[in-house]
Amino acid sequence: MAHYAFIMLLAGLGIPLLAALNAALGRLIGSPAAAATVLFVIAFSASLLLALATGPQAFSRMAFAPKHLFVAGLLVAFYVLSITYIAPHFGVGNAVFFVLLGQLISAAAIDHFGLFGAQIAPLGAARAGGIALMAAGVWLTQQV
Repeated sequence: MAHYAFIMLLAGLGIPLLAALNAALGRLIGSPAAAATVLFVIAFSASLLLALATGPQAFSRMAFAPKHLFVAGLLVAFYVLSITYIAPHFGVGNAVFFVLLGQLISAAAIDHFGLFGAQIAPLGAARAGGIALMAAGVWLTQQV
């Protein structure tokens, strides 16, 4: 389990870096949408190579997947486009603060109801308090 936590810690470290790097690219080239497109081309290439190397047969099962599961791609596009556009105006820290707050709320709901096959983790008083404490901690980091 520790290796899962470490990988997710690295992913979390990457979110503000992604926001700052892509926002800077969008500013430099004058188009947050073009910067996001470049990011997606690179991400697509990397994930395609990994998929082909580790299990290309998964592509043949794609046609049988429920179509609502593909909304995840739209959510990634929304995140990248919004953070690329908003971070230069609002600040990377502020933008990521609200992303984290949204993640806490969404993750709690997904876990509480076991949505999309997630393990059920009911939202009791202790868990809600912990989430509120995390939200307060993230908020404190953005106070000047």
